[in-house]
Amino acid sequence: MDRLVVWNIDLTLLDVGRISRDAYADAFRRVTGRPLAALPQLVGRTDTEIFFESLYLNDVPIGTDEAADAELLSRYCWELEAAFTLRQDEMARHGRLLPGAGAAVTSVAGLPGVVQTVLTGTIKPNAVAKLRVFGLDRFFDLEIGGYGSDAYPRGSLLLLVKGDAGHKYGRRLSDDRTVYIGDNVRDVEAAATGGARCIAVATGRSMAAELRDAGADVVLNDLADTAQVLAAIDRLTLVPAHR
Repeated sequence: MDRLVVWNIDLTLLDVGRISRDAYADAFRRVTGRPLAALPQLVGRTDTEIFFESLYLNDVPIGTDEAADAELLSRYCWELEAAFTLRQDEMARHGRLLPGAGAAVTSVAGLPGVVQTVLTGTIKPNAVAKLRVFGLDRFFDLEIGGYGSDAYPRGSLLLLVKGDAGHKYGRRLSDDRTVYIGDNVRDVEAAATGGARCIAVATGRSMAAELRDAGADVVLNDLADTAQVLAAIDRLTLVPAHR
């Protein structure tokens, strides 16, 4: 491995938003015994953040016992995995790959020296399930990915992903050998914090101008032009002598 390409999943590669919301509501009800009447902002959030903010918005008391809160989160993650498992067929029917996503991931896998993984707010079992439904899981080293069950800010999690990749493949990765591809301002900020170049695609809730202002190295409207995606990755991750 000479280069690491890290992908966000939701609204970068695919959209299963309706299924996700239904799964959140199901898991929340099973864990708390209450309906999910108010759902927080989801964009750029981890499943852990979404859960604790949902508790606050729905007046579920927490914070008096750290061990109890940790147990509640553990139960929620288990129920969330179960809720997604029940919705595999629904994801296939009602979810969608975003334009060019399949071709982009497939083609990036063929670039010399590249390993692909993910950095997502989704807990690992559900991240794998989302990718598997659309036949993308085989293109990623999911062992070294970063997921929403980890209690770290996304930028710090990216540092851990880089460290795990370096340990596994025996190569310490500099910032200009790692690129993070995401769709919102928090992804751009995570790339800066985590030591990676950033390609931002305006397929989520952030406009192209917002992504540029946040500091993305490259901003694309979407992933539809595979050659453009590959050229951007090469430009950002190949050392000057190879350009």
